[in-house]
Amino acid sequence: MKPETGSSRYTGKMLRIIRPIPAESVRLIVFDLDGTLIDSRQDLCNSVNATLKEFDLPPLPDDVIASFIGDGAAMLIRRALTIPGELPAGRELDEGLFEKAFAFFLTYYRAHKLDYTRLYPGVVEALEALKTMPDGTARPMAVLTNKPVGPARAICDGLGLSPYFFNVYGGDSFETKKPDPLGLLTLMTQAGCSKSETLMVGDSDVDIKTARNAGVWALGCSFGLAPETLELADPDAVADHASGWQMVFSGAEIRA
Repeated sequence: MKPETGSSRYTGKMLRIIRPIPAESVRLIVFDLDGTLIDSRQDLCNSVNATLKEFDLPPLPDDVIASFIGDGAAMLIRRALTIPGELPAGRELDEGLFEKAFAFFLTYYRAHKLDYTRLYPGVVEALEALKTMPDGTARPMAVLTNKPVGPARAICDGLGLSPYFFNVYGGDSFETKKPDPLGLLTLMTQAGCSKSETLMVGDSDVDIKTARNAGVWALGCSFGLAPETLELADPDAVADHASGWQMVFSGAEIRA
């Protein structure tokens, strides 16, 4: 959804409203995982550098690796292998090398996905507040991530998130990944919710573009892995903390 743009306003808890989201109409909330619900940066960076070490390649700074996150594990590894200067002179990235590196990464990450990964502050409290509609009925919530679905579901299980969601879909759940809207549209169909009743929450332009491609509302998270991409993506609101999600639905007065 993209109504006429208004001036940005901040709530007392740092929720920036760009276009008011009609919270009373939102029944389905779909969350990204990495950078939105969980801080998985260190485990992903460690797993990428373990992969590079396995193939006799120099490590990359965490900030560089973090900038590659968001388009799925395969793209993460492809970007890490093809960064200028990463491969030795005369050595090109062929599909054989990529497939071996990708397979190693997946195996390593599955074993280390919860070494340092944690929930962002306020996530559980926000999910508790959002899981029920004002009339007392359950509000359907789900996860749509570009991370492979196996590790995604295992992380949700390990961190106690799974009971909040009726489904968790990953980057290999469908023939396309975000920002293609297929996964989001599938969740909307499963929940029986229309475009105007659906909100996508995520930390990057990939999530906002997914929302736009599906025609639904978009809430950005500035505390995640790719906040620098949010502004150009033009979400309807931006939360600086997970508690900001609740503010969308609280009816609280907006203060300048």
